[in-house]
Amino acid sequence: MTVESAIKYGIGHVTLGAAGINPNWILEGNPIARNKLLSQSADGTASSYIWDCTAGRFNWFYDVDETIYVIEGGVVVKDVSGVARRLSAGDTIFFPAGTRAEWHVEDYIRKVAFCRVPLPRSVLMAKRAYRFLKRLVGNGGSANTAPVMFQSN
Repeated sequence: MTVESAIKYGIGHVTLGAAGINPNWILEGNPIARNKLLSQSADGTASSYIWDCTAGRFNWFYDVDETIYVIEGGVVVKDVSGVARRLSAGDTIFFPAGTRAEWHVEDYIRKVAFCRVPLPRSVLMAKRAYRFLKRLVGNGGSANTAPVMFQSN
């Protein structure tokens, strides 16, 4: 596969499909959600979506890590301790797998969601040990784990 064929163009022009919210999670209103898968990693552990939703209040349970970037509209997100925060266009937030949040969409929200299946604890520990040993023996001395394209010189 050539690099050109692997790069996807025009993902900003997408048609969203129905993505119903679990009826047991809805607390108020009749929120209508839609989404579109934009990309997925070859190993299936990372994906990105465009998602939107109309007015309503509902719980959301995160079974994967999710980072969102709000494109349009807004939402008030309340965590399990009751702390609420208003998010609007340009805001980002991270929800770790295993958490829950109450969403109150007053009118409309459109977001990009970056989802990642977290590594099992045993694999994570092995990965940390490997990186430590690499630094110890001098191969890969940098502790910077950011991709090369995002590292500053």
